[in-house]
Amino acid sequence: MFATASGARPGLSMFPPFRPAGSRLTTPDHLELEDAWRRIQAELRSAVTETTYQVWLEPLRPRRIDGDTLVLTAPAPTRTWLAERFSRVLQTCAAAVLGPEVTVSVVDPADASAGAGPAPLARGFDRDLAGDPRAAAAAQAFNPKYTFDQFVIGDGNRLAHAAALAVAELPAQAYNPLFLYGPPGVGKTHLLHAVGNYVAAHGGGLGVRYTTVEAFTNAFVHALHSGAVDRFKSLYRDNDVLLIDDVQFLESKARTEEEFFHTFNALYDTGSQLVLTSDRLPRDLAALEERLRERFESGLVADIAPADYTTRLAILRKRAQHDGVEMADEGALHVIAERIVANVRALEGALVRVVAFHSLTGRPIDAALAAEVLDGLYPSAGPRRRSLEDIRHATCDLFGLTEQELVSQSRAARVVWPRQLAMYLAREMTDETLPAIGRAFGGRNHATVLNAVRRTTDRIAGDREAWETAHSLTERIRTADDRGD
Repeated sequence: MFATASGARPGLSMFPPFRPAGSRLTTPDHLELEDAWRRIQAELRSAVTETTYQVWLEPLRPRRIDGDTLVLTAPAPTRTWLAERFSRVLQTCAAAVLGPEVTVSVVDPADASAGAGPAPLARGFDRDLAGDPRAAAAAQAFNPKYTFDQFVIGDGNRLAHAAALAVAELPAQAYNPLFLYGPPGVGKTHLLHAVGNYVAAHGGGLGVRYTTVEAFTNAFVHALHSGAVDRFKSLYRDNDVLLIDDVQFLESKARTEEEFFHTFNALYDTGSQLVLTSDRLPRDLAALEERLRERFESGLVADIAPADYTTRLAILRKRAQHDGVEMADEGALHVIAERIVANVRALEGALVRVVAFHSLTGRPIDAALAAEVLDGLYPSAGPRRRSLEDIRHATCDLFGLTEQELVSQSRAARVVWPRQLAMYLAREMTDETLPAIGRAFGGRNHATVLNAVRRTTDRIAGDREAWETAHSLTERIRTADDRGD
């Protein structure tokens, strides 16, 4: 009764419901797809707990009704598990609204077979060509989770975040173009959607459009074949803000690159804002024409680096809070943040896996569960890298201080030495930058941290008691549990 995109039917029943030959499911006349889905959502809310609904079922989106099958999309990391786990409740709730003959299929949003229903963002090119392009652009649904409020700021993305926010507040007056670059999964697309959401909400009616280079290319090819080039140009050029993802894929696409160049110029010359992302610096896009690389570099170029440990932990905390995940302790988040270092999407996907295993087994979400779930995919690379919080806790325990005393401006000897030693160990035992360490110890600057490291190094080298104290604190930090106690 319940099909995944692959055609497997992992539902609880061995047989589909009986239907007379040739019958087809039809949505009742008074129900459009979105209206029907809202009613199905109401049924789901009453069938499961609110937390279960928010974490697992709320992200589902209706795509279309195909014959007698309701096609839904689900996030790729949870799609297969969700299809198996919630097959009966989805079937029952859909049948309550659409009739007993309905079956439910859950597909990946990127699956081409998902059809052209309520497609994400600017991919519905055929639909946009049929109507007014500015109205179509204004009607785009930017990902509501990708906002500035939900973006976790760290040392590696601070400039990019500030620049994107400035552009959203004052399009074409701050940085134009704004070029964001960094490896996959560090938040470039999040910032693009954040700009889109902000302009749509506070831009006073400014036209804003998001597209990927892949979608731009497909739309351009379609326009060439269908004789709709003028409408294509209007679709992308009649915007006050154009957000373009993955411009590195323009390489080796000569005709698309030419059209993109003219689109860029048309928008720039009319005072429209452009925001672009890439996985490389403009000068490293060697296969692009020099004139396009020069235009990319004519505004502000801001990099986004992979998140450090503190930022990864903050991202997980925010995601867990947003999804209402109840944890036995934060040890699970520490394990995830330690194991996954390069990609925010993988980081959040790991949290989803841990929560899914918790839902299946009933075990509490703690460090042991997270380690067990992640051992196969993300084995521990070695001794745990401790957090700044771990080091502060252990230092206070050893020296009998409160955290307020440790991070205060006090120059008392009983505080200064522990603080210097803690900053020294933070430099040795974490991946944090000097500014990040300074902020964690009372908002001190990087020069103060560097001075503490030098003083502690000299003291340990010449004072046996200081060396033993440093060794004792190091062991205390290393053997502390994952909550930093």
